[in-house]
Amino acid sequence: MDETKEQIGSNLIVGRNAVLELLKSGRTVDKILIKDGTWEGSIKEIAALAKEKHIPTVMCGKGKLDKVAAGEVHQGVIACVPEIEYSTVDGILEYASERGEKPFICIADGINDPHNLGALIRCAEAAGCHGLIIPKRRSVTLNATVTKSSAGAAVHLRVAKVTNLAATIQELKKKGLWIYAAEADGKNYRECEIITPAAFVFGSEGDGVSRIVKENCDFVLSIPMKGKVNSLNVSSAAAVILFHAGGFFG
Repeated sequence: MDETKEQIGSNLIVGRNAVLELLKSGRTVDKILIKDGTWEGSIKEIAALAKEKHIPTVMCGKGKLDKVAAGEVHQGVIACVPEIEYSTVDGILEYASERGEKPFICIADGINDPHNLGALIRCAEAAGCHGLIIPKRRSVTLNATVTKSSAGAAVHLRVAKVTNLAATIQELKKKGLWIYAAEADGKNYRECEIITPAAFVFGSEGDGVSRIVKENCDFVLSIPMKGKVNSLNVSSAAAVILFHAGGFFG
């Protein structure tokens, strides 16, 4: 995917020494952009550390790196860091426990538009969710545009980033959560009594919930459409389903 600067975000660490020190610091890194064919010297060390820490690396042409760096000397490498530090899935579950509540979680599967993810975060926080889970790949990260689009909700909602959504869903199920996917071929959400604790999966507008993630869900919910359009924006769909679900958490 050829990402725009808006999708990458404005929180960038530029240059070999700066990126290397960033990786050694232990700070969260969303991804590292490396110039095609640049594998000598410290770049090899950066790539090795990124692999060790399971940080995605993206090979880019010089023109893209120049554009993202916006005039800074990048030396063939740029690191993208989140606007806000991530939580963990266990951190989300612990937060629910501390509040004496059953876990109520939102999962975003493959949402690449930062405005949509920001709006989803705003909706999830307002509906009372304890946290949001996103994948490390195939998803926009917590950049400045996402944070701004969330209208402040991103600082209140715990967001965890995981390597494998399907595996994470299996772990949540082992911990007693029921998993609901929002898709067009599901049961009318109005006719579904939500079993708690639960997590709700929302996919991108283009592709929806991925096949493997959907196969790992317990139930599929849908919103009946009465107009000419056959779908809602992901945050609008999430608002309908999450606020309905919230009524079952007490």
